[in-house]
Amino acid sequence: MVDFMMSNFEMLSQEEARVLFSFSQIKTFAQGDFLMKEGQIQRGCFFVIQGCVREYYLIDGEERTTAFYTDMQTVTSVASSKPKSPVKFYLECLEDTVATFLSIEAEMEMYRQFPWAESLCRLGAEEIVSEYQNTLANYMLSTPEERYLNLMEDRPELLNRVPQYQLASYLGVKPESLSRIRKRISTRGHLPPVSLVEHPGQSLKSALSSR
Repeated sequence: MVDFMMSNFEMLSQEEARVLFSFSQIKTFAQGDFLMKEGQIQRGCFFVIQGCVREYYLIDGEERTTAFYTDMQTVTSVASSKPKSPVKFYLECLEDTVATFLSIEAEMEMYRQFPWAESLCRLGAEEIVSEYQNTLANYMLSTPEERYLNLMEDRPELLNRVPQYQLASYLGVKPESLSRIRKRISTRGHLPPVSLVEHPGQSLKSALSSR
């Protein structure tokens, strides 16, 4: 597993990768499973090795999608940064997913034994917050069509891995509005064909077999 992670995170040395993941648990989830549900206590953080996880809020009976976490991404919600507190969102696996879980207690012990790990994780957290702020700013300042074009540019794999009604929710429009947006873009010849997307790197089975 360490070799698998290093192949995807070239900035990590073998020792850093070994330490970071020796304190984590590897968990597997089936499509439709939940990593977290509203009201549950947040006791750590997940990191998606392979798979796709959707974050959404349930507001007046309607699901409002706010994020998608895919291969080699940390599952984090800026809105729920307080540890051991009830969350207000859901984390649903849209695909069979392999993830690591680092509990708060294990994280504190890792920092105690390896002080450099705290600095490394802090840098990672700062990058996540910066990316979140940029994403939020782009969302607020763009039209729905511009958001969809940005999605095509930045995360094209989501177009094939996520149902259209969930993409519509993420973009802040109704499914029928997204259909019209796609049609307009298609007439301009900018819409890519929808096809199955293969995961880069090792398969889920390969990742698990290297544990």
